[in-house]
Amino acid sequence: MHLLNQWCIMSAVGYSLLLEVSDMIFNTAKVMSKGQITLPVDIRKSMGLSVGDRVVLVYENNRVIMINPAIYAMEVLQDKMEGEWERAGIHSEEDLLMMVAEVRSKRKAK
Repeated sequence: MHLLNQWCIMSAVGYSLLLEVSDMIFNTAKVMSKGQITLPVDIRKSMGLSVGDRVVLVYENNRVIMINPAIYAMEVLQDKMEGEWERAGIHSEEDLLMMVAEVRSKRKAK
């Protein structure tokens, strides 16, 4: 396991690239006959993963990105909700509290 906080030299096919990295964990995993890998313990701990947990795998630009599904779901929701506050007329915390109070009073009236 390599936890890098400053600079890293990546080498591939005879080319070297100097990258600035912060708090990245570099490790390897071997692909077994059924396509399974064992995630290194430092990565499991960093992601808060336990036995039986699921992960989201995203293949993009010749890379696989592994994401904790709860975090991924929150990121997708945030992207979908972009600008919704403004469209709903919510411009401050007071506007939000007034809307919540209005919804609650309508529910009580039913």
